[in-house]
Amino acid sequence: MTLPDPDLLHPIPATPRVVQLRPLIAAQSEVTNVTAGRFTYYDDPEHASEFLARNLPYNFGFSGARLSIGSFCAIATGTRFVMPDAMHAMQGVSTFPFAILGGAFAEALDLGAYPFPRMGDTVVGHDVWFGMDALVMPGVRIGHGAVIAAHAVVTQDVPDYAIVAGNPARLVRRRYEEAEAARLVALAWWDWPLERIARAISHLVRGPVSALEDMAR
Repeated sequence: MTLPDPDLLHPIPATPRVVQLRPLIAAQSEVTNVTAGRFTYYDDPEHASEFLARNLPYNFGFSGARLSIGSFCAIATGTRFVMPDAMHAMQGVSTFPFAILGGAFAEALDLGAYPFPRMGDTVVGHDVWFGMDALVMPGVRIGHGAVIAAHAVVTQDVPDYAIVAGNPARLVRRRYEEAEAARLVALAWWDWPLERIARAISHLVRGPVSALEDMAR
């Protein structure tokens, strides 16, 4: 049995528009706050290998926040994950980030003491599909098996196996009701050995959940 390689940068022969994020991140040691699981890929006909520079705006690092993307996620062209460093203080009259300009502005209140909002980490589960030009705002959790529609703006958490669309993104429907979604999360098929996943693919793409449960026993 020949199995695909989760650490091959371009997993599809002669198709440079598709990159797997795990090896892409591993090759850029200066980016330490982003992780991706095995086989998660980004598709872009022009800038696939520039994902970390172009698709993570404001990843300056001073917030300490992380972006964690699970395994087997499919990320379409133009999907962006806004990092918390983009956020401006809103406690006072002005939202202007005076301290970044240095000099007397920075001395008045240094950058480390500036009251930027603390949004926390952005966490994407496993087996999530992102449509073209989706935008994920800081600090949200996107559940396993979710679908994010093209041009959706995700401003709040997305449940497991939910489909969301719009600006701001709203629940369209659930792919599985909560009880079945919980069964799928408990199965955690994305963590199985590759040999078992290969044997399970017909069930993964057609169902039912019970067939996967039988394979897990």
